[in-house]
Amino acid sequence: MSIEACPALVLNADYRPLSYYPLSLWSWQDAVKAVFLDRVNIVSEYDRVIRSPNFEMRLPSVISLKEYVQTERRPAFTRFNVFLRDRFHCQYCGEPFPTHELTFDHVVPRSRGGRTNWSNVVTACGTCNLLKGDRLPVECGMWPRVRPAQPNTHQLQEHGRSFPPNYLHGSWRDFLYWDSELDTG
Repeated sequence: MSIEACPALVLNADYRPLSYYPLSLWSWQDAVKAVFLDRVNIVSEYDRVIRSPNFEMRLPSVISLKEYVQTERRPAFTRFNVFLRDRFHCQYCGEPFPTHELTFDHVVPRSRGGRTNWSNVVTACGTCNLLKGDRLPVECGMWPRVRPAQPNTHQLQEHGRSFPPNYLHGSWRDFLYWDSELDTG
């Protein structure tokens, strides 16, 4: 395993990831620096060892912050957060799409006084966005499947948990899903 393939999962002081999507990861260099600055606790380690002339240490695979970082209650209005709120699905046809195939759509077009904010912008695929064009939903019969609204950070985190990263080190699993609701069936 390449040393570059050894990122550290970063947990808040309550042992929950700072972010699920994108997953809160630090490079091995940033993790080691934080250890030396006494800003984190090492929770788990890789088998990989780094050495200097007078020092040796196993690379951290999971670290927790020593001080709790409060998350914003109101997430920033960004393209990514709108896509995450809408779970990367077009709000008109309901199909999932990769990020590069998604666009913003103003439910009430800007040319008709619509604003660029949480309650007027939805995720749309290119086809539906072109089809709707500069019309109101009532004019074209295209209504968003879910009424757009501002999410809170908890809602975005929950949505992000449904999109597991491409790579999960075994030492991370206990910290990513320990607070998931268990299937009792």
